[in-house]
Amino acid sequence: MNPSDLSGCGSFSHLNRRTLLKAAGLSGLSWLTPLAETLSRASESTSQRPKSVIVLWMAGGPSQLETFDPKPGTEIAAGTKAIDTVLPGVQLAAGYPQVAEQMHHISLVRSVVSKEGDHERATYNVKTGFRPDPTLVHPSIGSVVCHQQPDNIEIPRHVSIVPGQWPARGGYLGDQFDAFKINDPQNEIPDVTARVPDERFQRRVADLDVLEGEFARGRLQRLDGDKTLHGIATRAALKMMASDQLKAFNVMDAPAGVRDPFGDTPFGRGCLAAARLVEVGVRCVEVTLSGWDSHVNNHETQAARAEALDPAFASLIRYLHERDLLDQTVVICGGEFGRTPSVNPAGGRDHWPHGFTVALAGGGIAGGRVIGETSPDPDLEAKVKKPEVEDPQEVANIHATVLETLGIDFRQELMTPVGRPMIICDGTPINELLVS
Repeated sequence: MNPSDLSGCGSFSHLNRRTLLKAAGLSGLSWLTPLAETLSRASESTSQRPKSVIVLWMAGGPSQLETFDPKPGTEIAAGTKAIDTVLPGVQLAAGYPQVAEQMHHISLVRSVVSKEGDHERATYNVKTGFRPDPTLVHPSIGSVVCHQQPDNIEIPRHVSIVPGQWPARGGYLGDQFDAFKINDPQNEIPDVTARVPDERFQRRVADLDVLEGEFARGRLQRLDGDKTLHGIATRAALKMMASDQLKAFNVMDAPAGVRDPFGDTPFGRGCLAAARLVEVGVRCVEVTLSGWDSHVNNHETQAARAEALDPAFASLIRYLHERDLLDQTVVICGGEFGRTPSVNPAGGRDHWPHGFTVALAGGGIAGGRVIGETSPDPDLEAKVKKPEVEDPQEVANIHATVLETLGIDFRQELMTPVGRPMIICDGTPINELLVS
């Protein structure tokens, strides 16, 4: 099946019941598998449940200088101020006072480097850990987690909230590992509740059973159950529609005292939904905050994004910690690259993959650590820009570190559909970030 065939199924603008059933039937039912008995992950002890991942995706490329790696008082800061954090000697850019208070839970890799400076290619690189390959589509980290870890939930295992232009994909693992996409979680998920009274709905289900039975009569020898799966898909979709776990998407039923600290933004509500979803056992949630591409008016653009990111990121960490979920949930915050140390004539910063920051927390990641360093005084006049960073870390090393904390053998080779063995990740874990 071509990945583009499911683009309409995952679209947050409209997901009708027909496409839901189609996706279920054609995807191997990885997130709708019928179960004899489903137990909520929220009721499991943290020692029994697999770990989850929350990716806070900063689409467009946040400036490291205006977020997690400020250089106050230097030429490259161009006037950007910094604030102290709870960690002695560690500062963040002004605009992140709430994240600053949570830095004992968060570690920063300030020396991430890549060879991709184009948005699409760099997004692929950071989400998968590999550079684009014309012969293969690699899975995103969330898809790998879903593939490698078991679950017994009735709702999608891999979710993308307010998805951007290039949402997480299953790649060679299959479309069933693509992220299930929704928009602002203040809105109900469309078409997962019946539009008619329950009695009439049940009659329709009974009529469908009759129709399916008649269709299958005399055709059992000719039907390939692994490809059609009509009955299984229908039962699985009905199970999802009746699941109490769907309530995790509805952040508007949370008390105002819980909801308000995240911020009255789609991203803030997405972060709250992400926390609630991992609470019921979802393996990976990606929440996108777009608009970081600041070729013009960099300072104003970055400051506006900080107004959404600061309360949401800090509240997410606090929420997970207060509910004893942080040790079981890896949080990753970053974008496809950073921004140039120099400011262009339009007051903007351009693409810069030569030294940017990714923030990590939870799930076995040691908090309160800073890995690597970028130069406060790079040679801005050099014709060939050099990655002036200390302890540079390839993007794949971030993936290897996260997968290591999740207990996933990232050196394992998986077989692609064409019989090509592919290592899950070819990076090296950053040992300083691993809780011993």
